[in-house]
Amino acid sequence: MAGELSFTRVLIANRGEIARRIQRACRKLGLEAVAVFSEADPDTPFVAEADYAVCIGSAAPAESYLKIDAILEAARATGAGAIHPGYGFLSENAEFAGHVEEAGLVFIGPSPEAIARMGSKIEAKATAEAAGVPVLPGYRGADQSDGRLLKEAQALGAPFLVKASAGGGGRGMRLVTDPGAAGEAIAAARAEAKGAFGDPTVFLERYAPRARHVEVQVLGDAYGHVLHLGDRDCSLQRNHQKLIEEAPAPDIPDALRSAMRDAAVRLARAIGYRSAGTVEYLYDPTRAEFYFLEMNTRLQVEHPVTEAITGIDLVEWQLRIARGEALGFAQEDVSFDGHAIEVRVAAENPAENFRPETGTITLWAPPGIVRLDSGVEEASVVRHHYDSMLAKLIVHGADRDEAIRKAVAALDEFAVGGVGVNLAFQRALITHPDFVAMAHYTASLAEMFPCGWTAPVSDDETRALAALALHLHLAPAPDTPWQSLAAWRLTEAAGRAGAACYWSDDADAPIRVAGQGARLKVILPDGTALGVDAARLTAQRLTGRMDGAPFTRRAHVLRSGDRWQVHLSAPEGMTMVPLRTLEDRHLQRASGAVGGADTVRAPMPGAVVEIRVAPGERVSKGKTLVVLEAMKLLQSLPAPVAGLVAEIYCAPGDTVAGGAPLVRLDPEDRT
Repeated sequence: MAGELSFTRVLIANRGEIARRIQRACRKLGLEAVAVFSEADPDTPFVAEADYAVCIGSAAPAESYLKIDAILEAARATGAGAIHPGYGFLSENAEFAGHVEEAGLVFIGPSPEAIARMGSKIEAKATAEAAGVPVLPGYRGADQSDGRLLKEAQALGAPFLVKASAGGGGRGMRLVTDPGAAGEAIAAARAEAKGAFGDPTVFLERYAPRARHVEVQVLGDAYGHVLHLGDRDCSLQRNHQKLIEEAPAPDIPDALRSAMRDAAVRLARAIGYRSAGTVEYLYDPTRAEFYFLEMNTRLQVEHPVTEAITGIDLVEWQLRIARGEALGFAQEDVSFDGHAIEVRVAAENPAENFRPETGTITLWAPPGIVRLDSGVEEASVVRHHYDSMLAKLIVHGADRDEAIRKAVAALDEFAVGGVGVNLAFQRALITHPDFVAMAHYTASLAEMFPCGWTAPVSDDETRALAALALHLHLAPAPDTPWQSLAAWRLTEAAGRAGAACYWSDDADAPIRVAGQGARLKVILPDGTALGVDAARLTAQRLTGRMDGAPFTRRAHVLRSGDRWQVHLSAPEGMTMVPLRTLEDRHLQRASGAVGGADTVRAPMPGAVVEIRVAPGERVSKGKTLVVLEAMKLLQSLPAPVAGLVAEIYCAPGDTVAGGAPLVRLDPEDRT
């Protein structure tokens, strides 16, 4: 694909954050952007901000974002001359890239041949070996018989991994620590690979138990010029999904770093690679060795950290290369400045096994001092159909320590309401001693939090300030007769200082705020009284003095359902304190809004995959009743109590709303 190619309109075959990112690069080059969207996404920011937008199908990805014919038809209908696949969905689909080129359009990425070659893990490793890139010892042969695989497993020795050749993201992968379990692991990996990728081919490779994930960004044009833009570390992972990424990869010997980068360039040249791509390695610090894992023939989620330390806009260069431009700089022109960290912001609850969260974002208040690549904004609706990642927070510092400090400061300023997010968990990760000391590795999450992560509990001062913030938010406007009464109730004498009461979810007694004017008193449920002077809530800042000590907290107060939410910066990070007023408690009681412990409800909108019980069946507490799919994840919903299955309100294949009743039990203590 050498020579100048002319296109002025780019169709973006993706959604959310990455679609907006590509739109920004298009505007930078004076190109028009076409958005394609599903029936679940018409009101999203990436659709509103596009020059043209076309609905291509229903919410299910297979009926929209993975539907090649619909995407090509949208390109023809809008006059787009090129298609950018982003990441995920069809971005590494060689068939899609081929169809784009057959339609006379420009595919903004590598050639279909390069995608196909690197898409097979077995062929990719063979190509890497031929290019002089180290690979892990293992078996990658064409003989897939049980006998041959078991023989090779015995020769390799435990521990080793069984991996799907066409896989990714940990699917079709099994760790074998007991040689006697090899046959079962191979069968399970094959079955999962067949179901997920349509290809049961597997391979075996040695397992490095405390290895890190290090990758090198490469960039190539259509004229054979290939260079690297440095490396990244993506070792903090959960279930092989990255959580925090940084560039450059810290704590790597200079000679080994150079070898990694040179090997990545050799591999890219060997396959005639063009566009942006990433060569991923497993780095074993104990052996001071690195091994080729795979090559991602697309833009990476974590590309902003490379942009931060190089000053090179990767998406812009993807577009320029696709137009036929040669790289306008050489390897010696690439310099690296400081350290960058990216934190993925996801709609999930890490304290409850990373349960996906859905709903309407009622508050979206990101920090203003850092880069934020976001797919949502206030009033956006987070649905269950797609990946849970909402945004990426990127910080840049002079060194790693400064970047960590900036990331923590940014997380402490970031407030989100209406939908639960993982900000507190990410803060716990980035401040963990193992991360700070570079002692983490790809499977270290269980060591960092051996009993699982639990959300931080607000201290007395934070709860007191949250009640104070709500009190000031609800206070009447000054200079009215009502203001002079301060916190009053009908049972108290007019003009005397009364007390307004605010209940948190974890206490039976209220937090009371008493007094009037500039002097107030906050009384905690245990009776502790804290004196407050000159308290003000202005421009999302709560200021004043508590027991003589000045305080300044970022504060957001908003209504959510039957309660108030106070988002308050605190020593443990941005904290949300739910509070109810006396009126809220009375209204709740009057409406009979109580939850039954005998009913299993959908924790969010989703699709019912499986029902594992029948009416009349006796179940024990904790037994899985229903399996629900939401945001690409399967959730097992357990019985809250032991008893008999009284009613089942759903069937496999049903799409259910959040909070919908699924199964009702007659508890054992009543039967």
